[in-house]
Amino acid sequence: MAVDYEIDCVVAGAGAIGLAVARELAQSGRDVLIVEAEEAFGRGVSSRSSEVVHAGMYYTPGSLRARFCVEGKGLLYDFMTRHNVAHSRCGKLIVACEPDEVATLEAIMAKGAANGVDDLQLLDARQARALEPELQCVSAILSPSTGMMDSAGIMLALLGEAENAGATLATRSPVAGGRLGGRHIEIDIAGTEPMTIGCNLFVNCTSLNAPHVASRLEGLDSAHVPQAFYGKGSYFSIAGKAPFTRLIYPCPVVGGLGVHLTIDVGGQARFGPDVEWVDEPDYKVDPARADEFYAMVRRYWPGLPDDALQPSYAGVRPKIVPPDSPVQDFRIDGPQVHGIPGLVNLFGIESPGLTSSLAIARHVAKMVNCS
Repeated sequence: MAVDYEIDCVVAGAGAIGLAVARELAQSGRDVLIVEAEEAFGRGVSSRSSEVVHAGMYYTPGSLRARFCVEGKGLLYDFMTRHNVAHSRCGKLIVACEPDEVATLEAIMAKGAANGVDDLQLLDARQARALEPELQCVSAILSPSTGMMDSAGIMLALLGEAENAGATLATRSPVAGGRLGGRHIEIDIAGTEPMTIGCNLFVNCTSLNAPHVASRLEGLDSAHVPQAFYGKGSYFSIAGKAPFTRLIYPCPVVGGLGVHLTIDVGGQARFGPDVEWVDEPDYKVDPARADEFYAMVRRYWPGLPDDALQPSYAGVRPKIVPPDSPVQDFRIDGPQVHGIPGLVNLFGIESPGLTSSLAIARHVAKMVNCS
């Protein structure tokens, strides 16, 4: 096909990861175009999270999630401070509500130590209640470096720095397909102004759509394209002020970290996410799910009033393993994996993707500049 436009780098997806990658590439001197299917940046996974700055104690030692979370946490706090992005290093408590959950806390402490998270403290019930009097638990982990962020503010600052370094954002520009292995990579863009773009580097940061986009690239073996699965999480909010100053997390569950209490940078308390496996992305919150939320939250906050929960929003995790599989890791496939120069696919970048975004971007930049 005829190429309508040529540029050095195309980054697909203008969420936190795509914007961070585009910023890193542009600041290294490369000419970057960001293409986004939606009408504005940050409309997908990045805007539908808990907005937690994770510390890094949950993830398998040596995994990409562990490495990038711990590195990314420090980079992100520095970035938010430099750009006056609202955030709070409020800390959190991970709680064992029953004696048989204490072993889970001990395992989390061990993972944290292996991952270089050196500020965790194991508390007994009395020590935990001294910090949060309304809390019910038998033991807890205090994570002082966990915090909250304004994800929209972060993405706006990332876009600003990317554009200052010469990057351009094109919205309403979904990737329809492409061809690999020629003189350069050809990417077909649909939308209001369809065109074919020739580039030296294509980075697929389309999150939920990453497997679909990769499957439309002619020349990429299907063995390098994982199946997409969708882990939906709903959130509920409460009116008024919750009686906590820190985030409260129960012990993790299969597919997520449990229905936890967070307090956003505006002071609004919310609970979630739960885990619901769905066939297609769906952002409706079923009010009936509140019954399960009351039961889960009252394990650690018995004082949650009746009729306090209101449906808030939902997000969908970009899973690449089915519900009965082990916990997935981030997957970043460059030429070293699939053998195609100039192609990088990012799959399964779920939590702690926001926390890890700047570290992931550094990794991608090093990968392509050394390939």
